[in-house]
Amino acid sequence: MLRKRCCKYNGFKKIGLWICIMSAAGMLAACGQAQELSTEKKAPQSVEREESETNESEEEELGEKELEEQESQTFEIFAEENLEKESEENSVNTDKKPTDKEDAVKKEADAVVRADAMREKFGENCIVDQTFEVGLSEYQGKVYFVPFMPSESGSGSSDFQMQLIQDGKILTEIMAYIPKNLAGTAFGSLDAVSFYDVNYDGNTDIVLIETYGNTSFAVIYYGYGDSTGEYEPYFVVQETLSEAVSSQAEQISISGVRSFLADGKKNGKFSSYQEAYLAVSTLYEVERASEGEYRYNLIYFDEDEIPELVVGNNGYYMSLYTYQDGTVYTLMDHWGYGAMGNAGYEYAPKKNNLRNYNTDYAGAMLYTTYEKVSEQHTMDMVAQIQTYNWDDVNENGILDEEEQGSVGRYSVSYIDGREVTAEECVAYDAGEYEYIEAAMTLEMLQERLK
Repeated sequence: MLRKRCCKYNGFKKIGLWICIMSAAGMLAACGQAQELSTEKKAPQSVEREESETNESEEEELGEKELEEQESQTFEIFAEENLEKESEENSVNTDKKPTDKEDAVKKEADAVVRADAMREKFGENCIVDQTFEVGLSEYQGKVYFVPFMPSESGSGSSDFQMQLIQDGKILTEIMAYIPKNLAGTAFGSLDAVSFYDVNYDGNTDIVLIETYGNTSFAVIYYGYGDSTGEYEPYFVVQETLSEAVSSQAEQISISGVRSFLADGKKNGKFSSYQEAYLAVSTLYEVERASEGEYRYNLIYFDEDEIPELVVGNNGYYMSLYTYQDGTVYTLMDHWGYGAMGNAGYEYAPKKNNLRNYNTDYAGAMLYTTYEKVSEQHTMDMVAQIQTYNWDDVNENGILDEEEQGSVGRYSVSYIDGREVTAEECVAYDAGEYEYIEAAMTLEMLQERLK
């Protein structure tokens, strides 16, 4: 070990620049010496340990020249590693990300390009920062939502308005709504737009945040589509709902509207049916000024253990909602009854079976309709039985004056134009039925949903 220390001394004298490296070598040697002393006290415990001791013994026999060669190689490796590291750091530094200022400049340039494109496509009066290409459930393919500033032209002035445009064709125009207390106030700005299903009916609705004068308010339009193609989709402003949201929401913004109506939750993101049904009931309570007092109920319509929510005004109309995997689905949306011969809606508990009796010609014609909930969460007709309680001699389906004498003396039933037997009709029954009724107050519902 003495010879090894002398070699170190000479190495320091010859190569001043290697001071750090030689110090490291000295530390390694000291560790080796400590290890050697330790091995004298303890017997080897493994093959790996014995091999380590042998290598240390051979290292002590190295001459000065060989040690200097090792030190030189060590220095070269150290220098190469630092050079590589420095090169990597330089490469990272030269590949700089855009600064916030550069990002802002780019975004501003992109906005100018987009604005010019929108004005060229839809005219100078379009509000470019609130013009969007969106997918609406009421239409096939994407459409442009295009709002327009009020304008004055040779033909007179125009109010703020909106259009839905697809492939250059105006699909529908949406007229602006101005609260009564702001009548005559000048349009200020359209501050925000959102498209989502507010009332859980599966259609896309439109929510606006507008400013007239110095007053901001929310406007909600319910969308109505038609998968049959019998009528064009349309949007109807919900005045009572809009005024209630504007006056009661803590913040007049899109997030404020969501927070007020559904505690910030979007349909599809509810954590439980309890949370979802509370959101539905909140919407009804906000709307009820124009609809009268609502009642509620929880029934087990289908086979699962999650109840369905009933909302209605007894004797007038009924709505029914179901829940699955975070989403509320509308099964019945304000289905009317109690007039025109409609007795109401019955269900067979946990049988997924709805039955409705409806009459015409003072009961001479009876319609018995059976429906069930589909896998797509829609209420679909299973069968409708038409029972003629008179002799329809001319087969026109109308109780003519000359046929009135046969009422109650004759009965025949049809399904899809085919005459059926009484046994075939009864086969659609699912057993015991109960009328769907809304029997709970809001407070009772909230207690049940805890």
